[in-house]
Amino acid sequence: MRKGMSKYPTALWLNTSESFQPFEAPLLRYLFARAAIARWEYSQSPDEASSLKIASVLLHDYLKQCDRPLHLIGHGTAGLLGLLYAREHPERVRSLTLLGVGAHPEIDWQAHYYTLCAQLPCDRVAILAQIVRYLFGEQNYRTTKCLIEILEKDLLHSLSPHSLYRRDRITPGGVDVPLLVCGSADDIIVNANVLEKWRAWLQPGDELWMCSEGPHFFHYLYPSEVGRQIVRFWHHISLNRTNCEISALH
Repeated sequence: MRKGMSKYPTALWLNTSESFQPFEAPLLRYLFARAAIARWEYSQSPDEASSLKIASVLLHDYLKQCDRPLHLIGHGTAGLLGLLYAREHPERVRSLTLLGVGAHPEIDWQAHYYTLCAQLPCDRVAILAQIVRYLFGEQNYRTTKCLIEILEKDLLHSLSPHSLYRRDRITPGGVDVPLLVCGSADDIIVNANVLEKWRAWLQPGDELWMCSEGPHFFHYLYPSEVGRQIVRFWHHISLNRTNCEISALH
């Protein structure tokens, strides 16, 4: 885990994949210009166990040092980590924003990869090339080759509840903190139908927003659109809190 980028943050970006850092940069630049946001990273070596529980404990160690609950943001597995943490420690979380996380939150790109490995008589590179199309849309040969290398590194070093031998299941459901779920209509990994199933778990004040286009990394392609939704959601939470405090005084 690495330290955050702001001493007194109001929000925390969660990252569980060093390989995917370039795809979060545009959105982070947008948010950095508008909020005091820190960045929390979790990485592991190939010899370490892939454990969401260990990552959650380390995240808790960081958040215990903060003087206030923070807005948490995460894409994919990082969002899953934020979801599990918010369920266990809602007092430390002011709100949770999930990007590309379905109502069955364990479903990530690696789950699709291992499913294809079991179903298709293809080598690893061929399957990863198909996953590239799922994640980023159709790409030329050079870009596809570069993205395959990124995915290979992610398989080795990133946190995931899945492996070649087992795909874990996470109990679906919401959280007892304000929740914003963002996805894309063009996402194959977490498709629109899977996102819509979140409505069964949303509480008053929670929101579901869908980008009109963009695959699984829609926040990379449309950082301003996604960023505006996040900042607006935060503002709405602050406004509701202020109104509640005023009502309490009367």
